Amino acid sequence: MDISCGHVQLSRENGHIMFDRIKPYNELPSLPIADDVIDKAILIKWGLASRALAELNKNILRIPNPTMLVNTIALQEAQSSTAIENIFTTEDELYKAVSDAVKEQSANPSTKEVLRYREALWEGFKGIQENGVIDKELIIRIYQKVKNTNQEIRSPQAQIVIKRGQSELRPGEIVYTPPRGEGIVEQKLENLIDYLNNDMNTDPLLKMVIAHYQFEAIHPFSDGNGRTGRILNLLYLVSQGLISHPVLYLSKYIIDHKDDYYYSLSAVTQQNSWGSWIEYMLEAVLQTSKQTNQKIDDILSQMNATYEFVNPKLKWYSKELNQALFSQPYIKQKTIGVATGIKSRTTLSKYVKELIQLGVLSSKDDGKEVFYINNDLLRILEG
Repeated sequence: MDISCGHVQLSRENGHIMFDRIKPYNELPSLPIADDVIDKAILIKWGLASRALAELNKNILRIPNPTMLVNTIALQEAQSSTAIENIFTTEDELYKAVSDAVKEQSANPSTKEVLRYREALWEGFKGIQENGVIDKELIIRIYQKVKNTNQEIRSPQAQIVIKRGQSELRPGEIVYTPPRGEGIVEQKLENLIDYLNNDMNTDPLLKMVIAHYQFEAIHPFSDGNGRTGRILNLLYLVSQGLISHPVLYLSKYIIDHKDDYYYSLSAVTQQNSWGSWIEYMLEAVLQTSKQTNQKIDDILSQMNATYEFVNPKLKWYSKELNQALFSQPYIKQKTIGVATGIKSRTTLSKYVKELIQLGVLSSKDDGKEVFYINNDLLRILEG
C-alpha cells in the first residue's frame, strides 16, 4: 500500500510507514522524539557515558593551559572527521602546516581541508563563549569555515541526494534524499535549534545524540554537513557545561565503527528505530571520553617528567617553555623564542642544540626549513 505524503512517497510495511529514498524526506518528524524511546538499556548507557564525560571535564581542567588541547587532540579530531569524508592527509603534513604559516599556505588541498575544520571548531568555540547558545548564524559560520565558502542554506531547487559511495557502501545507488522545497529546510533547522536551546525535558547529552541524527537528516548545506554536524556535537556539549573545551575525539570512534554508524542512522530514517542510534552514540561518548582521559593523563605525566629531567640540567628551561613544547608536536625555533622571550638567533640555536642533545627534541629538515619534533608528544598523540 502506497501513501502520497507531500513530495515524499511513503509505503506501509509491517505496520511501519517507510520513506522512499529517491523522494525528498519532507516528512522528517520534528523534535522532540517520543518519551518511550528512552528505555532501561539507554538509561544505563547514558549513566556510564555521563560519568565518563564528567571525569574527562575534570581532567581537562588539570591542564595548565587547556586550550593547548585544541591544538593537539582537536587537531586529531579534525583529521579523523575529514577522513570520514574520504579526505586524507598525513600527520607529518598536518603538523608542519600547523607550525608554520608558509607551509599552511602551500599545503595540499586535503591538509587545508583538515586545517579549515580546526579553524571552524575554534570559530564555533569562540561563538559559544560569546553567546552561550547554538543558533542559525553560528551553524552557518561553522559551515562556511569548513568549506571556505560564502554559501548559506542550500537552495530549494538543489537536487541533493546521498549515494552509497558517500557512505562507504556500493557506489552510485541513492540511499537518501534530504528534505527539499521553499522554506522547508529552514523550518526544520529552526525546529532543531529550538529543541537544543529550549527543550528542558531532555538531558543535554541525549539531546546532542538525537540532534546529531536530525542535523544529518535535514542536510541543510550542499556539502560539508557531516563535518559541520560533528563540530556542533562538541560545541553543544561545551554550551551545556558538560565539557569546558571541545576536545572529545568522537570522529576516531566513528571511523573505527563506520558501518554501525551508517546502519544506525538509516535505522532511524527507515524504521523510526532510535534505540540502536542512541546507544551507538552514547557508547562513542563513553569510549572516547576514556581514551581522551588517558591521552590527557599521558600528556601531563610526560610534561612533568620532561620538566623534571631538563630543568636541573638547563636552568633556562622554564615551565612556560615546557608547556609550549607540548602545545603541538612540530615546532619552529621561533616558538622557543616566544616562550623564553629571547630574540637572539645565536642563543636560540644554542638552546635548541642543547634540547636535541638531551633527546627532548629531534630535528627534521624540509627543504630550507627545519622543524623540531617533540617525539614524546608525537608518540602519545599517535598511540
